[in-house]
Amino acid sequence: MIYVSTRGQAPALDFEGVTLAGLAGDGGLYVPEAWPQFSHADIAAMAGLPYAQLAQRVMQPFVGDSLTPERLLELTTAAYGRFAHAAVTPLKQLDERQWLLELFHGPTLAFKDVALQLLGLLFEEFLARRDDHLTIVGATSGDTGSAAIDAVAGRAKVDIFMLHPQGRVSEVQRRQMTTVLASNVHNVAIDGSFDDAQATVKRMFNDAAVTGRFGIAAVNSINWARLMAQVVYYFAAALQLGAPHRKVAFAVPTGNFGDVFAGYVAAQMGLPIERLIVATNINDILHRALSSGDYSAGTVTPTAAPSMDIQVSSNFERLLFDAAGRDAGLVAAQMQTFETTRALQLTNAQRAAMARLFTSARVDADGMVAAQRWAFSACGEVIDPHTAIALQAARDEQGLPADVPVVTLATAHPAKFGDAVHAAIGQHPALPERMGDLLDRAERYDRLPGDYDTVRDYVTARATPRHA
Repeated sequence: MIYVSTRGQAPALDFEGVTLAGLAGDGGLYVPEAWPQFSHADIAAMAGLPYAQLAQRVMQPFVGDSLTPERLLELTTAAYGRFAHAAVTPLKQLDERQWLLELFHGPTLAFKDVALQLLGLLFEEFLARRDDHLTIVGATSGDTGSAAIDAVAGRAKVDIFMLHPQGRVSEVQRRQMTTVLASNVHNVAIDGSFDDAQATVKRMFNDAAVTGRFGIAAVNSINWARLMAQVVYYFAAALQLGAPHRKVAFAVPTGNFGDVFAGYVAAQMGLPIERLIVATNINDILHRALSSGDYSAGTVTPTAAPSMDIQVSSNFERLLFDAAGRDAGLVAAQMQTFETTRALQLTNAQRAAMARLFTSARVDADGMVAAQRWAFSACGEVIDPHTAIALQAARDEQGLPADVPVVTLATAHPAKFGDAVHAAIGQHPALPERMGDLLDRAERYDRLPGDYDTVRDYVTARATPRHA
């Protein structure tokens, strides 16, 4: 399997190469040169497989010769053996049409664990082959940071620097990062928004003075290996609901567009997905892009769903590329315009291609609370704000065939957002017993201004050079 950049000017890489690289050298994102295809019979044969085996089967075409099927299965078995539920991503019925796919049974109670537990093992595997050192630099709006830190804390040959926006993540989210005291973990609170943190990280990837000395890598969803691992749970849910003989729709709470793009990848591979519902909060750049073609960044408004408080959705570039018929020159020009003006207009061809699978919804605070209250009163389910936004979009979706079930991705344990849940339903969800002392643990992190030079100097003073 060969990977190419959405902007067309970076060297093609194999799976091992893209896993360690993250962002492409031309500023673009790596995607497979062609989407692997499963037949109807191939998908039918996956029914009933344990999650680790299903993951190996779905991911093997993307891995190519970088890992044997036997070794990939060993890694998926290790990654998903740490989950608190035997099904890894259990599916739960709400009513005759609505379902929840619970993605929060991993070590840090968020869907990011599904990918990052595996990514940590892949880093270790590939670094051992190269006798190299990796410096992970990431930005988080809440959940990516803790999941990435848990995946690599204490691992040899890896340092991790995680930036989060000061005061804009929940206390549980912050403490899940800052109470990990391993020597290779560096937490940084920056003054500014998630978009500011993400822009700093992207700039560092394109800073030759940094990348020349350090093996800079990504753990957020610009890293293809992480996104690939998220494809698996779309197959898991659809198979349980009758695929490939029955179509399924998914509603996805969306900020950086990686989670829902994984659903798009599953559809390209042959999974019968009727619709992908992109659910945003009032930070609605993706809703505007999909509904009117206007991809223009506004000002981030803090909400009770902080992981969606984003105005620049990095993974949307991958969809722009595919929807443009893989015209890398067009996408490079569009992204250059966006980086200069903070706005771009989708072409008619891009809009038409996206409309074949995607719809979108903007859900405000009232809609979020309404979904939380419905789930609790009608179904006895306590859900977090991000999941509630997607559930409201799922329940409002029009025009689906009557026999198509709708699966809402439940992306975080409600206890991660206890205050918001309590405000909505009057219940304060408890943390699972395995992390019940989280609020009493010692914290360690540094606070920095949000300017690039300060963050770069902080990282380079503490990171280990490659081949050290």
